[in-house]
Amino acid sequence: MAKCLSITSPVRCLSLTGSADFLYRSFFSYSGLRSVKTDLNDGGTTMHCWVPKSHKESKPNLLLVHGFGANAMWQYGELLRHLMPRFNIYVPDLLFFGESSTTRPERSEAFQAQCVMRLMEAHGVEKMSLVGISYGGFVGYSMAAQFPDAVEKVVLCCTGVCLEEKDLREGLFEVADLDEVASILMPQTPEKLRELMKFAFVRPVKGVPSFFLSDYIDVFCTYHVEQKRELIQALINDRQLTKIPKIEQPTLIIWGEQDKIFPLELGHRLKSHIGDNAKLEVIKNAGHAVNIEKPKDFAKHLKSFLVGSNSSSQRYKTLFWSSP
Repeated sequence: MAKCLSITSPVRCLSLTGSADFLYRSFFSYSGLRSVKTDLNDGGTTMHCWVPKSHKESKPNLLLVHGFGANAMWQYGELLRHLMPRFNIYVPDLLFFGESSTTRPERSEAFQAQCVMRLMEAHGVEKMSLVGISYGGFVGYSMAAQFPDAVEKVVLCCTGVCLEEKDLREGLFEVADLDEVASILMPQTPEKLRELMKFAFVRPVKGVPSFFLSDYIDVFCTYHVEQKRELIQALINDRQLTKIPKIEQPTLIIWGEQDKIFPLELGHRLKSHIGDNAKLEVIKNAGHAVNIEKPKDFAKHLKSFLVGSNSSSQRYKTLFWSSP
């Protein structure tokens, strides 16, 4: 049986990024979430998750799955005010991110999905909708495929689920091999972090001092580097469209029109692969980090999709559209 323990995290001294992370943590707590670590009792896997302080049976459950980069709090902080009043929100750290880790050798998104599902079961969640950003979309898609009775609706944001290994060789991406991908997604120098920002944003912030970038790298990019590289490798190696299962859940695909990490072509490919159950929304003047560049547009599409027309969810529609 998985064990859940409430935890706290110390503030990093003399770190601007650490201080900002502390503010995010305080905001999540103020918003009605608590920080919990769960031992999955599988021989070495522990997962951290933000869970509701008070679970409301009358509310549907919503799982928010992060991608590479800063932790889940930074990626979903802007959305909390839109979602907390209407859903029981769960925000996990995937394995080798934040406070989640494993001693097991598996690195596939299928294993990540299984661990997240066991985490949700440990918190008594049997049914949920989910949002997955970038790498989190790979994991979310795998959850929907493996646990169709548990996952009700799916939102996939800028996630290259339908990429194939040959796409790297054939020039679909601006990077040519795994080493270059890893060096950008896990930057170890200010120069590489600036390169990541150029890939992720249409209008990246300019003039950021190197000391701040180094501080960010120290907080977010220096832990589990080899394991994260293995996660990327597991995504790419021998990946073929014919091996990717089709999911049946209603699915919203959100993409930044100028995404340089996962080009928009992959969004159209994903829509075609899923079929009639999927809808693709393309947000203009946005890149890969569309949830950060265009948070209002991102939230608008989530609101429109996540509240269905059935009677059980109709009462939430007025609340959704009345919020900012």
